[in-house]
Amino acid sequence: MPREQKQVRELQEGSYVMMDSSPCKINHYSTAKPGKHGSAKARVEGKGVFDEKKRSLSQPVDAKVWVPIIERKQGQVVSVSGDDAQVMDLDTYETFTMRIPEGEDFNSDDTIEYLEYEGQRKVVG
Repeated sequence: MPREQKQVRELQEGSYVMMDSSPCKINHYSTAKPGKHGSAKARVEGKGVFDEKKRSLSQPVDAKVWVPIIERKQGQVVSVSGDDAQVMDLDTYETFTMRIPEGEDFNSDDTIEYLEYEGQRKVVG
């Protein structure tokens, strides 16, 4: 599993973090001051990269969390049939089928950018 550990204080809005075993993009990050009996807490809110579900995480700022290493890749559309597109990775020449996102229009020979993590792929809009 391509991921690394980081402290919660190192996270930033726009970066990725694992929440509920799913890679999520951080939408909001806030910290609360340390109280009389404890350390500062961080509240992280994010949205699933592949499933679009909202998730939140509340941890001490010195706690460790997993950060997924999501690859951004280039692909070429080979063919389009209905809501699916046959895409060839421009680095490995591997071909695979991807669902075309709503509002997108793909044609053969289009170059697209997509995210990949553990066999999951999503077109970057």
